[in-house]
Amino acid sequence: MFFASSAKPIDDNLKNVVDEIEAQSPTLSVLAARQFRYGLRQTPIEVNIKEPRQFNVLEEFIIRAAIEFQPPPTEDELASVLGLDSVFIKTTTATLRSLQTLSATSPITVTPEGRSFYEKGSVPQPPYPVQLNAITDPLSDKITFQSESLNETVINLPDLADFISIDNIIVDIPSLPLEEIQKSIQASGLALHVPEEGKIVTSYKILTSTQKIWRKISLFIIFDALEDKLRIQIRNGKQILESASNWLELLHTEGKISLQALCKLSTEAINFEHQAILKHKNTEIEARFENIRQKALETAANSSKKVDHSTALGEAVQLRDGQIYQAFSEVLNSAKNQILIYSPWVNQAVVNEKFLTLLHKLANRGVWILIGHGIARRQEDEDKPISPEIEKKLRAIKTPDGLPSVQVFWLGDSYVKEVIVDKQIHLCGSHNWLSYRGDYLPRGESVYKVTIPYQVQEAYEFLANRFQNHAQKLWGNALENRDSQLAVESLYLWGALGMEEIALKKIQQNNWLELMPVWLNVALQGLRSKNIQSDSAIFKTALSLLSQISIEEAFIEQLQQGWRKVIGAIAINNPKTALNLLSDEVWAQFLRLNIAQKSDSPDNFISQHI
Repeated sequence: MFFASSAKPIDDNLKNVVDEIEAQSPTLSVLAARQFRYGLRQTPIEVNIKEPRQFNVLEEFIIRAAIEFQPPPTEDELASVLGLDSVFIKTTTATLRSLQTLSATSPITVTPEGRSFYEKGSVPQPPYPVQLNAITDPLSDKITFQSESLNETVINLPDLADFISIDNIIVDIPSLPLEEIQKSIQASGLALHVPEEGKIVTSYKILTSTQKIWRKISLFIIFDALEDKLRIQIRNGKQILESASNWLELLHTEGKISLQALCKLSTEAINFEHQAILKHKNTEIEARFENIRQKALETAANSSKKVDHSTALGEAVQLRDGQIYQAFSEVLNSAKNQILIYSPWVNQAVVNEKFLTLLHKLANRGVWILIGHGIARRQEDEDKPISPEIEKKLRAIKTPDGLPSVQVFWLGDSYVKEVIVDKQIHLCGSHNWLSYRGDYLPRGESVYKVTIPYQVQEAYEFLANRFQNHAQKLWGNALENRDSQLAVESLYLWGALGMEEIALKKIQQNNWLELMPVWLNVALQGLRSKNIQSDSAIFKTALSLLSQISIEEAFIEQLQQGWRKVIGAIAINNPKTALNLLSDEVWAQFLRLNIAQKSDSPDNFISQHI
């Protein structure tokens, strides 16, 4: 049996969060939850910023002469050429030298910085100072800059640094090169270092000593029954600190932290809970199938008695042998939005040309198809792994918009054999959906076709959660290695599960804005399949990110096309909703990023893209 909640080392003020975690993901069990404090480092600094101004005629001529004349002229020579008093030339060159546009000595030569400004038709103005606060966060391993200082607060909680060495990973601000400071200021969303506009942070200095600012965090020890794995999760409020969580998991794997010291959680307690949870989960699955069997028996009994029973609330029907493949094909053909399949093995006997043709037909209708497979606990231990040829054929099936209609993943460690279509029909039983031996002869197999809503929902939550956990795992690996391909796979998987909001939050939290065109394509699919409503709040959130994107980004063209299609798809369903999204602020961003033309109006833009 499980520990009673009161027996688990869970802080009282975290019990609601624990309940929420376990309610959202039935395969997760929180073994311990505790709050700590840890220290941010706040360092007041002053940065000098140089901005451009339009050069005057004399300045332009002097700089141009310094670039084009060979050899470079002196002030007197240039004054003679122009027929001016040399005082005018020397006064102007002195100003340009003070701005580091010209080199310090004669003859007149242009500095690299001066040449850069000249190409933009400007010269720099004298630098001016701005005071900022550099905030070093050892858990996120980031430095951010902000204008306002953090307030010092008293937090009476255990110090995380007493259990884990985190002070040694804190960055020393004075040791950072200027380039790192510039990048961090840009990443912080402050419009102080914008090289494409000629606005540059040229230097910085520390104003006063670094101050420790305490912040509250929550630590959760979570057992994942599907992955059969212990996870450590760090949260700031409801926000999961993924890099910190991954780091602590690594330290635990390496034996560098003690859960007994950290959360009063012993190895014996973990093992006991581990076994209890797995037993409980297996019992839950068996109970679910037993319930389905009983419903099927009731349906059969009613049919034999010719009882007029309504199927408005669904039914469970047992299918045998030759009925199975026919029902499988009919159910797949009926799909409108989504198909989930779990089959321990996948072979070419099933994934043949006929089956691939069916999948292509579904893809052309915009149906998402998720296939999970694997029976061993580790992928390398599979005795009958899916062949690369079959996997390649499945992954090549695309929607009309080029999205991967069929997504195939090794999930492993499961004998479950289930098919769920549009969250309305559930097929389950002893039949290996994608791996029978190529014959269609009776083999004594039985399958249940279930349309009882709550039972279909239970099965869907179980199987969808496995895919969701895999998406989270892919995203974690993508973040760790900054692997955009893995990140894209995560977004497609979340899209197929109707979790576009989670995908957007991940992009936003990790400032991975180059993934926005991919997210827009996924959201477009959701709009067309009616899985996302036109008035969904996620579109306002997505539009708010436009202010963080530069017109110079390599992905800008895909972003422009993506937003035009999305606004058009929203307008098809509800033009008023589309128009409401294009507020003055959003429209300004559309014009800045060339999503819309300056000659457009919101009304015309919408009419063009319907």
